Amino acid sequence: MDIEIRPGDITAVETQAIVNAANSSLMGGGGVDGAIHRAGGPSILDECKKIRETDLPDGLPAGQAVVTTAGELPAQWVVHTVGPTYAKTPEKYQEKAPVLASCYRASLQAAAELGVETIAFPTISAGVYGWPMDDATRIAVETIRSMEEQVGDTIRTVVLVPFGQEAEDGYRAALAG
Repeated sequence: MDIEIRPGDITAVETQAIVNAANSSLMGGGGVDGAIHRAGGPSILDECKKIRETDLPDGLPAGQAVVTTAGELPAQWVVHTVGPTYAKTPEKYQEKAPVLASCYRASLQAAAELGVETIAFPTISAGVYGWPMDDATRIAVETIRSMEEQVGDTIRTVVLVPFGQEAEDGYRAALAG
């Protein structure tokens, strides 16, 4: 499984699936979530509403993933996952860091079940959820690498899409380490 870094706009990345750093409501929002919903058009929101009505009436829990169409995006699928907010105390960090890792695992598993060969990730929880960029990028890379044995027969390429130099530097450091 190859891991690539492609800085820029995740809504323009040409992979079979892109990951949405969603909020638990699945109804769109700010940041990556809002950008994906806007660029993908109403079909993404329509599917999210159906998921909320049937399978997830209380919303998508942090660390889990669900899949919808990608609407008008270049991808075929959007994998929605909810990252945790950053916890500054060591005790809370120990609880939440595994949830962040679970976002990547659950997204990769969901994509592999669909037969996806290429998937793109934003830096989950590193925006308004406050996760420090160096730690968020490290967790992303370590978790993706740990999943190679489970999903590497299906997923051939994982694209990390940093939005900004700090995220790109974090990914490059994590991949080199």
